[in-house]
Amino acid sequence: MTRCIRRAALFCVVLLVALLANTARVQLVQAEKLADNHANRRHSIARYGQSRGNILVDGRPVTGSRDSGEQLRYERTYLEGPLYAPVTGYASQTYGTSFVEHAADDILSGGHPALAFPLWNDLTRALPRGGHAATTIRASMQRAAYTGLAGRRGAVAAVEPATGRILALVSSPSYDPQLLSGNSSAVTEAWQRLNADPSRPMLSRAIRETYPPGSTFKIITAAAALDAGVVRDIDAPTRTPDPFVLPGTSTVLPNEAVGCENASLAYAVQWSCNTVMAGLGVKVGLQGMVDAARKFGFNDSGLRMPFVVSRSNFDTDMSLDQLALSSIGQFNTRATPLQMAMVAAAVAGGGDIKLPHLLERTTDAAGNPVTRTGTKSLSRAINRSTALKLRRMMVKVVKEGSGHKAAIPGAEVGGKTGTAQHGLGNTGAPYAWFISWAKAHGSPQPAVALAVVVEDASAHREDISGGGSAAPIARAVMEAALLDKGEG
Repeated sequence: MTRCIRRAALFCVVLLVALLANTARVQLVQAEKLADNHANRRHSIARYGQSRGNILVDGRPVTGSRDSGEQLRYERTYLEGPLYAPVTGYASQTYGTSFVEHAADDILSGGHPALAFPLWNDLTRALPRGGHAATTIRASMQRAAYTGLAGRRGAVAAVEPATGRILALVSSPSYDPQLLSGNSSAVTEAWQRLNADPSRPMLSRAIRETYPPGSTFKIITAAAALDAGVVRDIDAPTRTPDPFVLPGTSTVLPNEAVGCENASLAYAVQWSCNTVMAGLGVKVGLQGMVDAARKFGFNDSGLRMPFVVSRSNFDTDMSLDQLALSSIGQFNTRATPLQMAMVAAAVAGGGDIKLPHLLERTTDAAGNPVTRTGTKSLSRAINRSTALKLRRMMVKVVKEGSGHKAAIPGAEVGGKTGTAQHGLGNTGAPYAWFISWAKAHGSPQPAVALAVVVEDASAHREDISGGGSAAPIARAVMEAALLDKGEG
């Protein structure tokens, strides 16, 4: 009898040791794997068991949270969702996060280590309260850009030249990210509908779409010609024939403007002479043009603000005829609106490009700072004397040239129009571009630099131009910027 009891006791001890060993294995070895298992809902229940921190514009929240009463309790809400969707992105219980919602997710959800109180959180097993993410966006400028596009396909990107702060980031048409917040069948249907929409409302055209920049790229070509010494006097004749035959071909490059034969660089920028700018690009040479484009930010696949910006392209291997076309923003040259806003900012800022950034700072729930984004220089695109000459030429575009619709009384405004051909045989409706900057008279530096692109396929081809379609939108955004600084 005693022997049986000993054996039973020994068996129980073995079972207990096995149980403890398995518990240790689960807790120490498999804990991370089990926690990350998609079937484990504990993390999701905890994550959505409290309201999410807010995204701020001008210090005011443009997001919120709603108590759904479901197991995943709190759903994200958005104030004026379509207006700020290219900034906030979405926070969905089904499809995850995007844009600022993704970039600042650890702060907004309460998962950032700086938000934790280790002993208290370990005892309660609760997430800290979510913090807030303050953006650099100015509400008045964002609204001016969104209203100006009026639902047409296009985008606006505006930056502060001195700091790189992104002041407006608009894509049209847009969507309401609140449609994706929950986990119901309606969310799935909205996701499928939005992704199937041919107008691509979820695409942030300002940073993720690239377009042929057309004549706005001529600012880079002009900069390259000046820095390389190909042009020394912007008012001197350039010895460019009209008609201009693309090198190595029999193809004649046309001009929309008149008076381009042997025109000066200043005249060619003012009236957008294709022949002059294509000829200058060929004279600068392939390597010179590639280097100039790179200094402005082209061919950089690592730009983040804080999320990824699509790479703007300037080919590094071309024949001379292709180089001529690339020098006027055609052939394979493509740019995001943010990239072209950076070009305008380089001119406005004296040649230096500041790293664009969208997040100003993050804080805990009480408003105490956690992180802050400072001003950083991205590159020296051009020397200061070249920047001053380009500013003079861009001002003339607005005062006396094709960009007159961007003029603002009481302010110095520089701009460049662009009409970019695209489609098979250039049969598609051209894209209307306008890049510009504005400075109040008496102000030490420009308040804003921006790019506008309108891809209005419903318009008549002959009615589309940067000066006609895009410049008035740019003017409204610049006026808002000047008023915001008390300079309007």
